[in-house]
Amino acid sequence: MWNITPRKKIRPKLKYHLLFFTFIIGLYSPVYGQDPVYSQYFNSPILLNPAFAGNTYGPNFTANYRNQWPAFDAYTTYSVGYDQRFETFNSGIGMYILADDAGAGSLKNTKISGMYSYRLSIDRVSNIRFGLEASYVQSRLDWNKLVFFDQLDPQFGAVGPDGVRFPSNEVPPDADKVSSSYIDISTGVLYYNPRFYAGVSFSHLNGPDYSFFDDERNVDANLPLRTTIMLGYQHTLLKPARYHYGTFIAPSLLYARQGDFSQLNVGALFNFNQLFFGGWYRLSGKNGDAAIGSVGWRYEYIRFSYSYDFTLSDLGINSGGSHEIGITVNLDHLYNKGSRYNDCFAIFR
Repeated sequence: MWNITPRKKIRPKLKYHLLFFTFIIGLYSPVYGQDPVYSQYFNSPILLNPAFAGNTYGPNFTANYRNQWPAFDAYTTYSVGYDQRFETFNSGIGMYILADDAGAGSLKNTKISGMYSYRLSIDRVSNIRFGLEASYVQSRLDWNKLVFFDQLDPQFGAVGPDGVRFPSNEVPPDADKVSSSYIDISTGVLYYNPRFYAGVSFSHLNGPDYSFFDDERNVDANLPLRTTIMLGYQHTLLKPARYHYGTFIAPSLLYARQGDFSQLNVGALFNFNQLFFGGWYRLSGKNGDAAIGSVGWRYEYIRFSYSYDFTLSDLGINSGGSHEIGITVNLDHLYNKGSRYNDCFAIFR
């Protein structure tokens, strides 16, 4: 996961940094928080495109955790989700709850989303799905944990020799403005057949206002549109059978862009019966950001996975990289329809 989408602009033209970012001042101007995008996005694709809702006949539950740059207490992200197909109505539904903590509690976000997808058959093996998502988002800001430029001393940093932080001339929001909330609308479309899938989604269609201010400082504080493109291919070597989950290789590409921020993930996952592992390279803008390794294990209807992002950017290995854990519980066995799939979504189940 690289956090790509500008999430909170606390004040237009106001440059501030969380304490752990003081060593990279000038990297972004103004500074933004960002939406989380999991490195193991195949564990919860509905977070990126609502058209993925309904990949399984039975209820599909997911839980994900990510700790990014732990040496700096940078980002921690948690999410739980559910989705399921309803074949009679050619439809799928899903929901998820996501919590994100930036800067050891400086900025916390909670998102609750519900989605619906509808499937149209193009021919015997090709389908297209349309998805719509509505979300409620709440953000909380701890102003006292922010560090501003006028608090930084060339010799002592933000804290003086007496252990007291230097004061700032920046005016904090009113006491009742330390939190904000908004409704967010997203949509997506997904084409797939037994070997190939391609999807595109558009987030923040309604351009929600995400500022903590109600005065003249709340200028251009609407979330810009985020575009996400996902492509993938599945080459099956051994088809699934009883007590066997199949053997396949699944190359994939993920591209996301919002404003001046972008990321590109390219790699592949190899599945051999119960064991699967993969590797990806993430490009942030024009610069290499991380090399990602992932490994996982299936046991009956439960799937566990772990990934590590080896930092390639200027942050270096001292950042601690990024750790990610995913758990999927797929209850297809309750419906006895798992072998009827005629698509390329084994990577997501």
